[in-house]
Amino acid sequence: MKFGMQIDYAGGFAESAAKVAEYEKAGLDIAWVAEAYGFDAPTFMGYLAAKTDSITIGAGILPIYTRTPTLMAMTAASMDTLTDGRFILGLGASGPQVIEGFHGVKYDAPLGRTREIIDICRLVWKRERVTYDGSYYKLPLPADQGTGLGKPLKMIAKPIREDIPVWIASLGPKNVEMTAEIADGWLPIFYMPERAQDVWGADLAAGAAKRDPKLGPLEISAGGLVAIGDDMSEVAEMARPMVALYVGGMGAKGRNFYNDLMCRYGYEEEATKIQDLYLEGKKEEAAALVPSEFLKLTNLCGPEGFVRERIEAYAAAGVSVLNIIPVGGNPTATIEKLKTWVS
Repeated sequence: MKFGMQIDYAGGFAESAAKVAEYEKAGLDIAWVAEAYGFDAPTFMGYLAAKTDSITIGAGILPIYTRTPTLMAMTAASMDTLTDGRFILGLGASGPQVIEGFHGVKYDAPLGRTREIIDICRLVWKRERVTYDGSYYKLPLPADQGTGLGKPLKMIAKPIREDIPVWIASLGPKNVEMTAEIADGWLPIFYMPERAQDVWGADLAAGAAKRDPKLGPLEISAGGLVAIGDDMSEVAEMARPMVALYVGGMGAKGRNFYNDLMCRYGYEEEATKIQDLYLEGKKEEAAALVPSEFLKLTNLCGPEGFVRERIEAYAAAGVSVLNIIPVGGNPTATIEKLKTWVS
């Protein structure tokens, strides 16, 4: 099992990069860089590439609506070259609040667009002349939609890999099925090992049945807060406000993927009440209703024996990259300890 970590750069790029270099020496395998509606991710990832030697740098994630498919491919090729082949292109749909509210782009057909973007990226990386007649992207642009002067072009730079890994952040049944079919890796959130098979098993199997064997097995990155110690069990409670935000405040009624997931886990009543309270502005009351069991099973907080059991549970559920958020103590020491356990 490998270990990954979402990198927080709120304290400054230089400070965050220095921490990543330290985590790299401790054995961290993947540094994920997010992009929401603050700083863009590729700029910081390029900076990380210059400050590290062996750690894989992953976009976690780039929203599919924010770039053309070919620019997405160019960005990935640049990052893969800067890192000498230690880059992962993580893609996700984000949500309508950000895409339509911040970017001013219509949020439509996330599955179809994701599939076509990945198709086009892989054509670009092979340095083929890019022609594509999709439902959402057509290259070159048809004459009746532009000047008629567009020509099929191939990338003039030479990527060092034509098979840059593509991971998808997905939760819904059809999206997870597509992920298992076409992606190199999967980035779920709020992953509960004990119930993952019940929630996603059929979707993963359906996608795997259509998967190209050349892709190899689907990798899975999941995890949560990590705190090791006899008095650390309650640290998982720190995730309560964030879970309430996602389950209650991300999206509207009927358009909240995280709320749907909590329902699929068997917490329908709690999910409904959390959303109602959150949308009414009662955030603390909403957070109080997040099930303690949910927090316990989606994080790794407690005595050493319990945390070891959680790691084994994630591994048994197919997780190949444990995504960790060390809490309390020295993050570097936590990484070193976890690496020792799995080695």
